[in-house]
Amino acid sequence: MPGYLPIAEHGIMGDLHTVALTGTNGNIDWYCCPSFDSPSVFASILDREKGGHYRISPAVEGWTPKQLYFPDTNVLITRFLSEEGVGELQGFMPIAESKEDIHRHRLIRRVEGVRGEMRFRVEMQPRFNYGRDKHEVEQYEHGVVFRSPNLCLALQATTPVACDETGIHCEFTVRAGSSVTFVLERVEPDYVPREYSEAETRAAYEQTIAFWRNWVSRSHYKGRWREMVNRSALTLKLLTYRPTGAIVAAPTTSLPEVIGGGRNWDYRYTWIRDAAFSLYALLRLGFTDEAEAFTDWLRDRVVAHTDAVSGPLQIMYGIDGRSELTEETLDHFEGYRGSKPVRIGNGAYDQLQLDIYGELMDSVYLFNKYGRPIAHDGWVELSAVTDWLCENWDQPDEGIWEVRGGRHDFTYSRLMCWVAIERAIRIASYRGLPADLDTWRAARDAVYHQIMSKGWNEKRKAFVQHFDSDVLDASLLLMPLVKFIAPTDPRWLSTLDAITKELVSDSLVYRYNARASPDGLEGEEGTFSICSFWYVEALARAGRLEEARLAFEKMLTYANHLGLFSEEIGPTGEQLGNFPQAFTHLALISAAVNLDHQLG
Repeated sequence: MPGYLPIAEHGIMGDLHTVALTGTNGNIDWYCCPSFDSPSVFASILDREKGGHYRISPAVEGWTPKQLYFPDTNVLITRFLSEEGVGELQGFMPIAESKEDIHRHRLIRRVEGVRGEMRFRVEMQPRFNYGRDKHEVEQYEHGVVFRSPNLCLALQATTPVACDETGIHCEFTVRAGSSVTFVLERVEPDYVPREYSEAETRAAYEQTIAFWRNWVSRSHYKGRWREMVNRSALTLKLLTYRPTGAIVAAPTTSLPEVIGGGRNWDYRYTWIRDAAFSLYALLRLGFTDEAEAFTDWLRDRVVAHTDAVSGPLQIMYGIDGRSELTEETLDHFEGYRGSKPVRIGNGAYDQLQLDIYGELMDSVYLFNKYGRPIAHDGWVELSAVTDWLCENWDQPDEGIWEVRGGRHDFTYSRLMCWVAIERAIRIASYRGLPADLDTWRAARDAVYHQIMSKGWNEKRKAFVQHFDSDVLDASLLLMPLVKFIAPTDPRWLSTLDAITKELVSDSLVYRYNARASPDGLEGEEGTFSICSFWYVEALARAGRLEEARLAFEKMLTYANHLGLFSEEIGPTGEQLGNFPQAFTHLALISAAVNLDHQLG
């Protein structure tokens, strides 16, 4: 369907509260304010007509775009090249340090002439609350205020703009050395736009660059793939909600796993699973402050949720910690390239997924070892979680992939139950902390024997997706990574060979065969990038270093022009699913660190 940029033709900029998805054509076609999971203001990526947009691009024909990040920052630069001239669009969101600035969420776009001259056109058409709320437009000397029932935004410009009933437009020319600035910010209803000076804009630009460069300079990684690892780290930081330390799975909703399909989900929340893997990646790079904030967020979730039936944890939460994420569809949006439905909220929040306890406890174990030792109150709470798991591990659940076709005895879920109990035993033994170790050891060993007897399929000579099935599952690539099985154990090598043969396509890895194992969802999907990086790590740990390095290098070619990954890669190499995805970037970090270590 025409009118939609490929998902990969985007970059993001943000202020640790929300992000703006910006295309190589100069269009901001996804922006929620004031936070990641707030209703959208611009959503033309989900409906080109009704979603709303904010575009700054050349007003002439025959230009070519180039997009890059200012090195080691999240300041996004889009360059437009033509025979008559070259123009540069600098986009950034300052990181607020003062209380008076923290709620402004300034989105600054500065157009600068580089060579010759170039005429630009600006169009802004906000559509508040996913296009469901009406708004007013009022013009002032230095800009415009857009007022909706629940959000007011002001656009201040250093060039005159013209208004219509719902938005603004203007044209201007920049020559080498000249510039025009636009500042969009959240304001109170009675706000009057003011004049922004070039010096103020320049100061905000330089401060934003300094913030990101100072932050990424703390990384300990000095290996072979430093640029890609740093970009992944910067992306993870950009997806962090500063008030709580939570990291969203992705900043978008309903970008499809297959064009025209129905596997479209809202990822603007924090999964316990993602949180734990993110903490691991941050610790490996030396970002202990972020790991500490995330650990505190995790602990608060354990305290807040105490349901004895569903367990001490939900699988996901809002970035502010809320537990209800009611799912609904936006039927008035056509979806990206016609891919319906468009969903907000996520109905999987109340699923039972027992693997999250393994990821939680593994992250606590790592933080206790490399970060801050666990305190008494935290240990009391985690001991209660372990006691609950020892009594409840042996039950079907929906599994890591959140199937909607009923519960099964998933091997991966059992694997991570083993990890949870085993890590709890390690912490207690290492620190001499009080624990019912006899009960814990008995449960740990029972899980181990069950996986080896029921998770192993003798006919397939492989560990399989769930008991009594013969379907392979890429989540089991983590078996040696979590130290359940030796990476050279014959059973594991046989499983790795089976996964390579059945689920791997030129380094790209499918989660499972959806036709052989119906998951209750319609349509097919692409390969999952996180599984591809797990595959690299599994190969490396098995000693197959040349295969691992080639697979890793191939995976890097599927990143977009900025080094960003979405959730999936389609059959022709296109990026699919929500973008960018934190899970993929943290798996890239883990694979790079471990492969670099193995290569010496």
